[in-house]
Amino acid sequence: MASNKTSDFSHLPLATNKAMDCALTGSELLSCAYLNKGSAFTEKERDEFDLVGLLPSNVQTLEEQSKRAYSQFQSRSDNLAKNTFMTSLKEQNEVLYYKLLQDHLKEMFPIIYTPTEGEAISNYSSLFRRPEGVFLNVNEPQEVERSLSGWGGPEDIDLIVVSDGEQILGIGDQGVGGILISIAKLAIYTLCAGIHPHRTIPVVLDAGTNNEDFLKDDLYLGLKQKRVRGEKYDRLVDTFVKTAKEKYPNAYIHFEDFGLPNARRILDEYTPKIACFNDDVQGTGCVTLAAIYAALKVAKLEMKDIRILMYGAGTAGTGIADQIADAIAVESDKSREDALKQIWCVDKSGLLLQSMKDDLTPAQHPYARKDEEWKGKKTDSLLDIVKEVKPHILIGTSTQPKSFTEEIVKEMAKNTERPIIFPLSNPTKLHEADPADLFKWTEGKCLMATGSPFDPVEYNGTKYVVAECNNSTTFPGIGLGAVLSRTKLMSPPLLVAATKALAAQAPALKDPNDGLLPDVINVRDISVKIAAAVIKKAKEEKLTQQEGIPDKDEDLEKWIRAQMWDAEYRPLKKVEHHQATREAKGEAGAKGKKSKKQN
Repeated sequence: MASNKTSDFSHLPLATNKAMDCALTGSELLSCAYLNKGSAFTEKERDEFDLVGLLPSNVQTLEEQSKRAYSQFQSRSDNLAKNTFMTSLKEQNEVLYYKLLQDHLKEMFPIIYTPTEGEAISNYSSLFRRPEGVFLNVNEPQEVERSLSGWGGPEDIDLIVVSDGEQILGIGDQGVGGILISIAKLAIYTLCAGIHPHRTIPVVLDAGTNNEDFLKDDLYLGLKQKRVRGEKYDRLVDTFVKTAKEKYPNAYIHFEDFGLPNARRILDEYTPKIACFNDDVQGTGCVTLAAIYAALKVAKLEMKDIRILMYGAGTAGTGIADQIADAIAVESDKSREDALKQIWCVDKSGLLLQSMKDDLTPAQHPYARKDEEWKGKKTDSLLDIVKEVKPHILIGTSTQPKSFTEEIVKEMAKNTERPIIFPLSNPTKLHEADPADLFKWTEGKCLMATGSPFDPVEYNGTKYVVAECNNSTTFPGIGLGAVLSRTKLMSPPLLVAATKALAAQAPALKDPNDGLLPDVINVRDISVKIAAAVIKKAKEEKLTQQEGIPDKDEDLEKWIRAQMWDAEYRPLKKVEHHQATREAKGEAGAKGKKSKKQN
């Protein structure tokens, strides 16, 4: 936060402890979301920027504005109405929007993100008011350059989040409504890691939809055609990536909520070429791996010795498995091939076997076991697989509720002193097991993390905190590190470093009955630690392109904090329009793009 900032780095372009240049006046200034202060403009600013008579007389503080906005928020009748209110507030005054979120983080996080954002996305076309972001049409790849070119110069964009809307937040194909998940992710980057909100671009790749309700809906705003696959789809993705990197060479690209046929293969295609990330594949894996690191410390186990059973081998399951495999290889000097041998994956048809061949996705192939290893053994029963594998760790991403039965859990507990069990499927009703049951069946010995928030569990007079594998404690800090270091690539060692930085902040390291992961309420401090780890590892790997990165840990954290955007009103410095930057003219980022069109 701003109180931790130092003037030592105020010369940096992204530093926020200095005045902002502003070339706008009057109603133009009031319509620019990232420069607008509303009733908080000082008397001097009202005079200097021609705001006299355009605002009520009483000059208020940001805290007073937040109090009023919170009352308005509370007055909304349901969560979707509250989500719509927050969207409207963000379009008017970004500082106030983020201040309100920071003041009520626990309460509002589910409103601006899962689960309420899923409802907003599914109703995107009916609730539509004004466009935000970039809409790229699969039938018009020639328009990609034109669509992306107006968002600033090469130095103006730090982060792009892109989705094709095929697999949104567990609610499936949402077509063009996927633009809202890109917008929501960017909001979390700003809220949780201080990414400058006007230096980002949300993008949706409109490749059609297989959602029959949308195809029949007269109000649906996207392409009314079945999803495009194959070469035509790949051409749109490739054109987008190449154009984005050409126009904004410093931009870190975050892929979000792509469908199972595309998520992993797109990530694999571009990871060796650009700095990119997929939260569904890597973010879930990183936060889960961090909980595993903490659990192994408590259980006094080593990465090189553990056996992991993944129940659910879709995008999330294989993504988690990949992060674990990378960590095993890094921690034990094993080859990745040998690391994969410590992981067993089970999907709908049972244990993944090499004989399944074409029925396996590209992400599943590395985890397929040799059939001869399982000859005469049952591969379609989780209980029988647990008996054979004797896992130290059982992770569920199956969306099969109550599939971790008492018999399975007790069988696992026979072979490991501290069973590590992560029922991660969302929402809560799809969890593989209830935390209270897991503590009961293991007599309080299990180490647990879940995919949704749960209250602490009391067993035999002891209270156990249930950690939540919330990606929002992870991906923002990784992105912050990528943005500030200008890393060329987001390589596996960088992700392992980020994961270990998160694990190091686990409360369970001090009290084994506490959470295996830190609470999201402390996310900005967590993001600084993660960003520092990413930057240090990027320097070691010779991937950084940013000069002047401090070597000492203390200086590095100050350097990071100095460049994090905060929900605070900064003084405005009046500049002439012809000498002004895009930011000063209200033309930066998504909000500026709209303001420019409207003025």
